[in-house]
Amino acid sequence: MADAQFFRFKDDGTIPNNPELPVVFYPAAFRGKAERIQQVFEQHGWGNTWQGGVFDYHHYHSNTHEALGVVSGSARLKLGGETGKEVDVKAGDVCVLPAGTGHKRLLASDDFRIVGAYPGGVEYNLKTGEPGERPYVLEDIRNTPRPKSDPVYGETGPLLSEWKA
Repeated sequence: MADAQFFRFKDDGTIPNNPELPVVFYPAAFRGKAERIQQVFEQHGWGNTWQGGVFDYHHYHSNTHEALGVVSGSARLKLGGETGKEVDVKAGDVCVLPAGTGHKRLLASDDFRIVGAYPGGVEYNLKTGEPGERPYVLEDIRNTPRPKSDPVYGETGPLLSEWKA
């Protein structure tokens, strides 16, 4: 099992983040096997997958958690909104963002590509921290169910331990 890192972010007034659940970062979870990320996410019940990049503006999803697996290249992401943390990611890394967690791309290599996935294949919404999004998004974040599986490890793994109800 890859070593997991955990990052906690508070509501910054614009990006709500998630007061209960930390971001789970799995560096090198798929070292040398990045092409398998999408298949493994789907096998573990994380669906509605897509491949592409990360927007270059702060955004979040209030209605679902999100797994981001780096298939190729590298990037620097800002997690947790403007006062959050910069995280360097590369092929094989996975970030699992709890509902409400802000994220944006600061810079990326030309070949940067990720797989995004959502527990149970939820259709995600896209929020950017506009004042009119509240208080609805706060309730949405609170009501987002915890996943039944870890996108990397399935029925075990650091995510399930850290996010236990």
